[in-house]
Amino acid sequence: MTSLWQDTRAPAPPVPRSLDDGPLAADVIVAGAGITGLMTAVLLARAGKDVLVLEARTVGACATGNTTGKISLLQASHLSKILSKHGTKLASAYVAGNREGQQWLLEYCRTHGVAVQREDAYTYAQSDKGVGSARAELEACRAVGLAAEWADDADVPFPYHGGVRLPEQAQFDPMAFLDALVPELVERGGRLVERTRVRRVSANGTGLRVHTTDASGNEVAVRADQLVLATGIPILDRGGYFARVKPNRSYCLAFEVPGDVTRAMMISTDSPTRSVRYAPFGKAQRLIVGGAGHTVGREQNPSQALQELASWTRTHYPGAVQTHFWSAQDYIPIDELPYVGPILPGNEQVFVATGFNKWGMTNGAAAALALSGRMLGGRMDWAGAFASWSPHEISGLSTAALANLEVGINLARGWITPALRTGRGGPGDDGGGW
Repeated sequence: MTSLWQDTRAPAPPVPRSLDDGPLAADVIVAGAGITGLMTAVLLARAGKDVLVLEARTVGACATGNTTGKISLLQASHLSKILSKHGTKLASAYVAGNREGQQWLLEYCRTHGVAVQREDAYTYAQSDKGVGSARAELEACRAVGLAAEWADDADVPFPYHGGVRLPEQAQFDPMAFLDALVPELVERGGRLVERTRVRRVSANGTGLRVHTTDASGNEVAVRADQLVLATGIPILDRGGYFARVKPNRSYCLAFEVPGDVTRAMMISTDSPTRSVRYAPFGKAQRLIVGGAGHTVGREQNPSQALQELASWTRTHYPGAVQTHFWSAQDYIPIDELPYVGPILPGNEQVFVATGFNKWGMTNGAAAALALSGRMLGGRMDWAGAFASWSPHEISGLSTAALANLEVGINLARGWITPALRTGRGGPGDDGGGW
């Protein structure tokens, strides 16, 4: 099960496989070499920080290398959900962060020769049942100043009952982007070590000790002033993030299709979700179809949904031949907004970035900008919409309680208990572990 991006990846820049190749200390350790981790590392290295990136697998092996690669400000029906729960101010801040992340990505790709395709994005209804959600998304876009419009028709071969169109969005090969970041990180004095997993962290008044294990099982501790957990969901148990996000598994299929391939980036409002885009493939193209998503551990037969996804594609694109199949695990935040910032309130040693809700290209880039800015003493005007701890957390409390009843009340306790420590100092004040 290899994604199109991983399978067609150009020879990757060589990186060390062992911590023995450098000092066992850094200003900042970044755990995770996906879009958020590598972008954060590059931004910090540009500012003169000594940065070490530790990746448990290989660059882009998790979410980034298994995404659809859409760089879009129109994100299915996500914006209307944020607006209804948090109001125009936070919804506008969320869009501002995504827009800045999108612009940073596009400019970096332009200056580093990474191919980008500019296409319109659609949030559309597959049936009459989905029209209301699509209309609500249009109103949300207008409320925050996105230049979206209603499109009664679209050049697609599958059922379309109207939808929102946002012109000039973008898509790319995310692995090509990561492979451009790695050389810059190294050129600026940063380091990247693959197949080295962060296991735990201990802290005292002078800094952090990050305990790792390499592929051979060797344990090594590395000193750092700060740690960024860009690992999908934070690997440390402080902050109860396991109870504040819901893991969701979704799937992608790539097809060789005779004739025309849909150019626009499409995603449906009604279920089952159908996400469509094309990808350049040499002198030809591939059709990428995504969907069949489910909460992790709560789907008895995901293969049936996958078969339906493949059947849907062959029905609407006659002659389509499947060439690739992959999946990704995303994390859905309980209150619709990402969690980016200190792992606990008042702590400036350990930072997290999670809850991108399947839109990690723009959210991940925004998270890197917010994290690096904060760690360097600044603050983005829109950062409140990405805060790891803030008053808007309360709006998701009932949702969290409901979700956690399905897996045990102890999960809810794992969230509430750390929240009560606000203002009592950072983690590890007693020299203890995480």
